[in-house]
Amino acid sequence: MKITSINTRKRLTVLALALSLGALPLLVGVTGCTTARHSDQSKGEHIDDNATSSRVRDALAADPLYKFGGVNVDTLRGTVQLSGFVMAGEQKTRAGELARNTAGVAKVVNNITVKESVN
Repeated sequence: MKITSINTRKRLTVLALALSLGALPLLVGVTGCTTARHSDQSKGEHIDDNATSSRVRDALAADPLYKFGGVNVDTLRGTVQLSGFVMAGEQKTRAGELARNTAGVAKVVNNITVKESVN
């Protein structure tokens, strides 16, 4: 009888561990990667972030070497996220530099994807 209860306890422990690990990706997917949301901002923070995004977009558009039409800019509490597509790695790097050097930017998350060239 003891052997059966020990085996059952081990099986239940393994099952509980497997269920916990299996639920982790679901939990992360539901909650998202960030805890801050635009809806949590004050009106002043929202206005500041919109102005920062606008300044970053203007800096990208004014760059003489590269044009960044495929880059999206989103700002939340001074953190600028760049996303979209560019043709070369230098463009991604330059976009990050331009954003970092813009007034009001505390941090840059550069999620720009470099398109692979088809030869």
